[in-house]
Amino acid sequence: MAGQRITTRNARFQQWHALLANRNKRKRQNEFLVQGVRPITMAVEHGWNVRALLYDASRPLSRWAEELLRGITTDRVAMAPELLAELGERTDGAPEVLAVVEMRPDDLSRIPVHDNFLGVLFDRPTQPGNIGSIIRSADAFGADGLIVTGHAADVYDPKAVRATTGSLFALPVVRTPSHHEVAQWLSKERAEGRPVAVVGTDERGDADVDRFDLTQPVLLLIGNETTGLSAGWRELCDHMVSIPMSGSASSLNASNAATVTLYETARQRRGA
Repeated sequence: MAGQRITTRNARFQQWHALLANRNKRKRQNEFLVQGVRPITMAVEHGWNVRALLYDASRPLSRWAEELLRGITTDRVAMAPELLAELGERTDGAPEVLAVVEMRPDDLSRIPVHDNFLGVLFDRPTQPGNIGSIIRSADAFGADGLIVTGHAADVYDPKAVRATTGSLFALPVVRTPSHHEVAQWLSKERAEGRPVAVVGTDERGDADVDRFDLTQPVLLLIGNETTGLSAGWRELCDHMVSIPMSGSASSLNASNAATVTLYETARQRRGA
């Protein structure tokens, strides 16, 4: 496994280190760091472009790591364990392998719209962990894709990527600047005979989620953690639904609300 060796905080190391915290650097380089066995495996299985594999030069590698390094034609970089631990954001020692992966394009056409379409949209999320959790739930309950709109936390933030536990690589996730691009995309799909219903979630919805027909093609909207859905999105909603609750809590965390709604959608569709 011949390749480059990095033992100091050289320019290349600094470039990768910047991907951890600097969103603009990630955007400019069009790449991000992937940590963990399952996420790296999923990225490879789903055909994402791995630009470099960074591995611990100081110890024998597991069979998984050996096969990974042999199986991909990419840049292989042997790295000092303390540098790898920094990039892996680990305090308990260096991970075996990290991957530098190219981002996928923010193109709504990556999300397939069909007769049983189920899409999820997260409006201006502030917490990368919540984005990751929603990606994981959307993948688990059979959604076709997730759209993140507005001035928001970054899908490719390491916290978000970790929270997806690899589902980011299985589910199309697309970022758009505002609701306008999504409205145009929906208009085009509807004109081509795919009547997608836009369904917002809110504690003051018109119907309880379990009494609303979610077997139709649907785009589920989840609002910002503090302020809910923007006025622009509320205007675009065909329906608003709420999750019936009996305790003293007035609302659910955004990712929990998304998970409950996705579960209810999957339950109705199994029954149908």
